[in-house]
Amino acid sequence: MPPRISVVTPVYNPPLGALLACIEAMVAQTFTDWQWCLVDDCSTRPEVAEALTQAAAREPRIVLYRRPENGGIVAASNDGLRRATGEFVALLDHDDLLVPDALSEVIATLDGEGGDDIDYLYTDELHVMADGRPMAPFPKPAWSPERFRASMYTCHLSVLRRCVIEAIGGFRDGFDGSQDHDLILRATEHITAADRRIVHLPMIAYHWRHITSSVSREQGSLSAAVNNGRRAVQEQCDRLGIAADVVHGPVPGTYRVVRRELERATVTVVVTTAFEPAATRPNRSAVEATVRSIAASTRAVRFVVAHRAAGSPTLIDLLDNSLPAHWLRLPVEGAWSPAAAIDRALEAYPADVVVSIAPGLTARTDETPDWLGALTGLACSLGAGLVGGLIADDSNAVLHAGWDEPPYRLVPLEGQRVGAPTSGNDLLIERECSMVSLAIAACTAANWREARHAARGGWNRAGRAVSSELAAHGCRTLFTPYARFDRTVPIDD
Repeated sequence: MPPRISVVTPVYNPPLGALLACIEAMVAQTFTDWQWCLVDDCSTRPEVAEALTQAAAREPRIVLYRRPENGGIVAASNDGLRRATGEFVALLDHDDLLVPDALSEVIATLDGEGGDDIDYLYTDELHVMADGRPMAPFPKPAWSPERFRASMYTCHLSVLRRCVIEAIGGFRDGFDGSQDHDLILRATEHITAADRRIVHLPMIAYHWRHITSSVSREQGSLSAAVNNGRRAVQEQCDRLGIAADVVHGPVPGTYRVVRRELERATVTVVVTTAFEPAATRPNRSAVEATVRSIAASTRAVRFVVAHRAAGSPTLIDLLDNSLPAHWLRLPVEGAWSPAAAIDRALEAYPADVVVSIAPGLTARTDETPDWLGALTGLACSLGAGLVGGLIADDSNAVLHAGWDEPPYRLVPLEGQRVGAPTSGNDLLIERECSMVSLAIAACTAANWREARHAARGGWNRAGRAVSSELAAHGCRTLFTPYARFDRTVPIDD
């Protein structure tokens, strides 16, 4: 009877101690119905060959194959797949290790309620130093396709149904160093199209060892690997019909999908301001600061300041005399809320996409000159709901970068420096999240109306509510760091 799970490990000249630890951890698994396909890609170190020989002699569940010539990680991984007979395939690097109950917990999840529909499962991981000392845990969120295009965050431990890997043809030549990213990009397309499930198992099942001689670096420079990753993401965009150019992100191994939707979508940008009759100078400054920061846009976009119909003479004078020629002033009758102001703006000035900006936020066009394109592109992407941008203060501290439901993320993003590294590069990449602020946000007009209708107009400060309503309709809430606004004066609701 075939094993439940086959573990595939290509091997090429790992440090002997790391390899022996990998072997020991695999043999110590509390789940026993496994097969381990070890492929020696012509290692030149005799102690590596000897360690593999001894392991295979002691353990009948190990299938050892020695390639006749060095072919690289893709060729060696495919050799391992050809020898895998398990229902599932797990990917394990030659210098890493599994915790003792890793496979037990994986199989328990796959055998649990709804497990029959799971085609891809991934776990959390612990980054460790070369000598095995812990560095940092990497907790991961639920499946996030936008995040996955931005970085290969699922990585270890990854477990797929073998039939899915066979259906997509295994690893592809030419993607060495980013072969796992390319494989799972294609696998998740296949899984999603078949209406099957992708599941995150929130446990640290894998220890990823930071060794400069790891397989991905033996196959060429790191730059070659990340170039292959960029190409893998670009090819997915092309396959899915996403009109975009994929470029490298701010750190190696991250990518940005630059969508071209702004070239064809109509956009209404709405600055919403309550500006009570008794408002003081800071409120006027908030409106002025926001308008000034985005007034230089040369795009054929409608810019609207929506305000209370009973606004103060000071505000109305400001808007009538100080707005750029292509800006519009829109009085809003009745009960005031940012949501009501956006409703009125869409009624008066229909568009494909509406972008809301709170007074007191100024666009950082020096850092994110394409902020409007970033918001619009994500808002128009398939399945998108509300899209939020990055808000910081004048000391470069993050005020908002999308909220995520616990238990994901050990340290809050708020208060960190803009661009600070985190385990998931959360401040550097576009990604799904739970909620975003309406203070800087974009949404298609159709989705906005859908959410407002579903809520029966019952919400006002709408960032959380819009996210929730659209999520209930299957839409994704998204964050982009490529639309940065700074809070220069207190935000006017």
